[in-house]
Amino acid sequence: MPDTTSPQTTAPGATYEPTGRTVPTRSRERAAYDRETVHAILDEAYVCHLGFVRDGAPVVLPTLFGRVGDRLYVHGSTGSRPLREAGRTDPGLPVCLTVTHVDGLVLARSAFHHSINYRSVVVHGVAREVTDPAERRLALDAIVDQVVPGRSADARPADAKELAATAVIRLDLREVSAKIRTGGPNDEDRDLALPHWAGVVPLARGYAAPIPAEDLDPAVTVPDYITAL
Repeated sequence: MPDTTSPQTTAPGATYEPTGRTVPTRSRERAAYDRETVHAILDEAYVCHLGFVRDGAPVVLPTLFGRVGDRLYVHGSTGSRPLREAGRTDPGLPVCLTVTHVDGLVLARSAFHHSINYRSVVVHGVAREVTDPAERRLALDAIVDQVVPGRSADARPADAKELAATAVIRLDLREVSAKIRTGGPNDEDRDLALPHWAGVVPLARGYAAPIPAEDLDPAVTVPDYITAL
């Protein structure tokens, strides 16, 4: 989605500042902090995992998200525990949000060196409830368009009752890093002569032909923005 950043949502600089929580303890050469890389990984995804602590125990929830500039938005029912806590807790709810793409299965000659090629983003921060009506609508449109770009303009927007049942939280992109693995297996020299196949099995996301709803008017054709997927 386009980078519709406002002055209030943009942190200066082309990179995010590394912190103790965003610098990996292993394979530091795979870490990246530039906005271009981080945003590209986020924009290719629409499912994230939101982690937080509830009653002293860790909880991780898969959910949809949307990005607008240097902010991520997550929505859910007003009855959702993390969304309620983000609004009631001062200054908000400490969270960790992650996104991962698996690009290939890396098969080595030894079991120890099996791996995956991946692109991931980890965001640490404090999630806050969004209460401004204009920002809430912006966030909800962004979440819809994160899944299918252009869809929010081709659907009925939420009405007052639906908005009242929906909570939205915002997580600023400040303490964030990407991590990327590419290439083949890293076998030990002593294993190179072993008679086991080694290499990469690439993975790619794909879309099948759209299936219309059973009650859809046959005169309504598949929009171009869906065909473009």
